[in-house]
Amino acid sequence: MDLVSGYKGVVGLVFGNEKSGSSNEDSYIERLLDCISNGKLAEDRRTAMLELQSVVAESSAAQLAFGAMGFPVMMGILKEERDDVEMVRGALETLVSALTPIDHAKGPKNEIQPAIMNTDLLSREADSISLLLSLLSEEDFYVRYYTLQLLTALLTNSRNRLQEAILTIPRGITRLMDMLMDREVIRNEALLLLTYLTREAEEIQKIVVFEGAFEKIFSIIKEEGGSDGGVVVQDCIELLNNLIRNTASNQILLRETMGFDPLMSILKLRGSTYSFTQQKTINLLSALETLNLLIMGGSEADPGKDANKLTNRTTLAQKKVLDHLLMLGVESQWAPVAVRCSALRCIGNLIAGHPKNLDALASKFLGEGPQEPALNSILRIILRTSSIQEFVAADYVFKSFCENNADGQTMLASTLIPQPHSMIHAPVEEDVNMSFGSMLLQGLNFSEKDGDLETCCRAASVLSHVMKDNLQCKERVLRIELEAPTPSLGAPEPLMHRVVKYLAVASSMQNKDGKSSGNSYVQPVILKLLVTWLADCPSAVNCFLDSRPHITYLLELVSNSIATVYIKGLAAVLLGECVIYNKSVESGKDAFAIVDSISQKVGLTSYFLKFEEMQKSFLFTSSTSAQPHKQLTRSASASMVDVDESNLSDQKNEDHPVLSSIFDAPFLNVVKSLEVNIREKFVEVYSQPKSKVAVVPAELEQKSGESDGEYIKRLKAFVEKQCSEIQDLLGRNASLAEDVATIGGGRSRSEQGAGSDRVQVETLRRDFQEASKRLELLKAEKAKLESEASMYKNLAGKMESDLKSLSDAYNSLEQANFHLEKEVRAKNGGGGSSSIPDVDAIRAEAREEAQKESEAELNDLLVCLGQEQSKVDKLSTRLLELGEDVDKLLEDIGDDVGLPGDGEDDED
Repeated sequence: MDLVSGYKGVVGLVFGNEKSGSSNEDSYIERLLDCISNGKLAEDRRTAMLELQSVVAESSAAQLAFGAMGFPVMMGILKEERDDVEMVRGALETLVSALTPIDHAKGPKNEIQPAIMNTDLLSREADSISLLLSLLSEEDFYVRYYTLQLLTALLTNSRNRLQEAILTIPRGITRLMDMLMDREVIRNEALLLLTYLTREAEEIQKIVVFEGAFEKIFSIIKEEGGSDGGVVVQDCIELLNNLIRNTASNQILLRETMGFDPLMSILKLRGSTYSFTQQKTINLLSALETLNLLIMGGSEADPGKDANKLTNRTTLAQKKVLDHLLMLGVESQWAPVAVRCSALRCIGNLIAGHPKNLDALASKFLGEGPQEPALNSILRIILRTSSIQEFVAADYVFKSFCENNADGQTMLASTLIPQPHSMIHAPVEEDVNMSFGSMLLQGLNFSEKDGDLETCCRAASVLSHVMKDNLQCKERVLRIELEAPTPSLGAPEPLMHRVVKYLAVASSMQNKDGKSSGNSYVQPVILKLLVTWLADCPSAVNCFLDSRPHITYLLELVSNSIATVYIKGLAAVLLGECVIYNKSVESGKDAFAIVDSISQKVGLTSYFLKFEEMQKSFLFTSSTSAQPHKQLTRSASASMVDVDESNLSDQKNEDHPVLSSIFDAPFLNVVKSLEVNIREKFVEVYSQPKSKVAVVPAELEQKSGESDGEYIKRLKAFVEKQCSEIQDLLGRNASLAEDVATIGGGRSRSEQGAGSDRVQVETLRRDFQEASKRLELLKAEKAKLESEASMYKNLAGKMESDLKSLSDAYNSLEQANFHLEKEVRAKNGGGGSSSIPDVDAIRAEAREEAQKESEAELNDLLVCLGQEQSKVDKLSTRLLELGEDVDKLLEDIGDDVGLPGDGEDDED
């Protein structure tokens, strides 16, 4: 066949570079296969089969040679010689050996793996899987056993191909399920095979469930002794987890058929002295994973997930699962750390968003003698445990308890009552009688003498959960004051100021020690507490700003080259909160003063760069694509059980479990939304002028008794002052625009870059708008003066025109009178003086009347001209003060006036 011929080419390539011994071995395999195929005596064929199986199991070269030419021979025996049980057994055992990798400690890493190549070749055979499944019906025990081993080997290296093949074979999975009721060895092999087969194969999972897998699984677990059983119990629970992992319908079927009682029996500890072997630990971890899968309710894409999750949690609570989890995670301190951590995480998942389970945990009391609330016991684990993993798991319980649970937060905050200083360092045994709040404040009350900054950090983490999104709790905690270590040093100080002091102490200890593993996450935890506290709480911001060194310290922390990106980023967020939630009007504490300090001490480019660096860090980018929880398989079980705390101190900051717990998805979303608000608030602060340069509109009005010259001088001084202030403002905004534009250009997200550009344009637009409003008022005043000047000019022109018309009329009258006189003289010369009237008398009378009329009109005109001339003189003076050239303005008017005057003189 083609695959085999191609495979021979690979064999030839490998053996072509080998010594003659390898070629001899190849020939030896070929002779054995020839004897098996063509041997006359049955005994010779069986001997050859045994020899072939032995050499293939021991030599990689033999495996490679067998893969090139042996499969057709073996498959022929399985098809045609079913009656010869010995040969069928030998063929199956040889195939298993050919598919089992041989470890070569000294071999090169890139060496060809014959077992994997053989698996691929056999799985490609169309009839091979069907033939092997048919062998499961054989009566011989070893035939069924080796067949199951062979199928398991195929699944290990070619799972997807085998899953697809089995689905096409009628009753293929049914035959495998029947093996679970076979003898113990067969059952165990079938169980292992099914765990491989059901991984990420929804169709196969449904068929297996339909074939009664749940009943068979719990029956085997019970037979094996529950959690005290061996690896078979682990395989059973792993198969169970495969069946319910992402399928809500299978979980519903389990709940409605078997119920959750069999699972509870696995989690229940037996006996007064509990011993935890490694296998028992693995079994409990597997059962806790089952519980966690039921609490989650199914895959995210399943539409019935939420309803199923709610029903599962309610049903589990009715089965007293919380008691079992508290026993494993809190009360059984002799249990392995891995079990305690897994149980605590299950408690957190069980109560998250479930009011009844939240109330159940809040009302639980633990202990046989003096009982105490379960939450107090979990808090003690946080404050006292030496395991970082256990601290993270216990902290998750409080995170889940306080999330969207205002009543629970208020209940916890109501117990926050400071203890007298004499009780702060009381023996650990006495904290059983303490309230939750007193124990938490005791953990927060760091003593440099003890050097227990780790405890303070853990208490701060719990306090941040208590105050998250709860203004009432923030205000209540704000009123807490702690006594000074030495009462004579002064009055008690607010808890917030003490927390900031711890932040500075952690910074100094880290700088002193260099890379201090113990403090690698202390500062981020305390910073998260402060960020949570100040969020949407102006009174907390005001308390924080009451101490001026706080802002100075944060500015230094943002610029600290030794600090991690998370410390600098959170410090930048904290500074931003002091701006966006700042309601103070006091000089030096208002939002403008904080922004000004950031601009001068850090620089806006450097400041906003801290947000960029933090958002590009590992924790921010990995949170957007959260990896699914690692399945607890046989290969992963050992690493899950052995929690090596010593390695945690050597991990990078990005990988530290505490940092991963701090930077969870909800907190990262808060930080991202705060960044947007901070940028907008900075723009708003810069777009509004300071109060001391605010424009008073009354300054633009002319005061009573103020001359025009003084008024104009005052306006000029005001404009100069405004221009100076505008230049200063423009300089600031130019710097801001340059800084934010630089940041916007470096942003990886284009929409945020575009938004940043729009914000800067809007800022500059607002700044120029403020300046233009002031200048427009002066321009309007100047335009008004120019309009009046133009009106007076037009009026003067009209009056000159009227005067010219009157002069023309007078001249025409004089000419008419001259003609009349001429006519009269002519008639007088012709004779008859007695009948002719006295022309001279008439002319003198007419002249007298015309002169009177003309003089009256001229007097009126001169009065008007005198009034207008006074106005023109006043206007000219005002225009001169404004810098206008009056002579040039009146040049045309003077020419027009001169013409009629000259004509009049000539006429006279």
